[in-house]
Amino acid sequence: MNDNQLLRYSRQIMLPQVGIEGQQKLLDSRVLIIGLGGLGSPIAMYLASAGVGHLTLVDDDSVELSNLQRQILHTQHDIGKSKVDSAQDTLLALNPDISITTFSTRLDDNALSQQVQQADIILDATDNFATRFKINAACVQNRTPLVSGAAIRTEGQVAVFRPELDDSPCYRCLYKDEGELDETCTENGVLAPLVGIIGSVQAMEAIKILIGLGESLCGKLLILDGMTMEWRTIKLNKDPDCPVCGLLEK
Repeated sequence: MNDNQLLRYSRQIMLPQVGIEGQQKLLDSRVLIIGLGGLGSPIAMYLASAGVGHLTLVDDDSVELSNLQRQILHTQHDIGKSKVDSAQDTLLALNPDISITTFSTRLDDNALSQQVQQADIILDATDNFATRFKINAACVQNRTPLVSGAAIRTEGQVAVFRPELDDSPCYRCLYKDEGELDETCTENGVLAPLVGIIGSVQAMEAIKILIGLGESLCGKLLILDGMTMEWRTIKLNKDPDCPVCGLLEK
């Protein structure tokens, strides 16, 4: 770690739970972020500024005017630009020392599995169940930790799944069917700061796992009601009959 890095990350390094060793772990880490919208924006910005050494960004959309209400990675000047290119510009302006790999297309199953295998942790910032289930399956297959978030209207949730641990549930243990609950912000709306709160919690959970800090949300579902600012925590159990992670033990 050079002098500039010691200064840049000094407020983290001075934490006894982090120190130089923990900061070095972040610098050596590779994180895959899928989705660079409302959730992906604070996730990517906080992980970049915290010094995660390599970020892989995946999003097949372009920046639109309606995104700017909540997707703080992007600006008016980025309208029409691919979200991964816009994100890369913003993140490198924040921290030019990190490395970034971008994919401006949806990854097929093989490509997704390859990227998940290469990463230390996955951040799911997508907005539909079909994609979330694919990401979860790839994480279970490769035993890669997954931090999942969702936000809609004034409600949000965060969960951590750690398939490298035998007793961890997976996303499919929580949601059995993609048909009933597949709602998006486009159809239902979302209050701008909500995605910032949820995305920031996702970034915090990722950093904790990468460093080995504190206790993660593994086995829990953290739910926020933005109208009352009340948080609830629900315990999640592993489903032995889960069609994804249950198969690993049979």
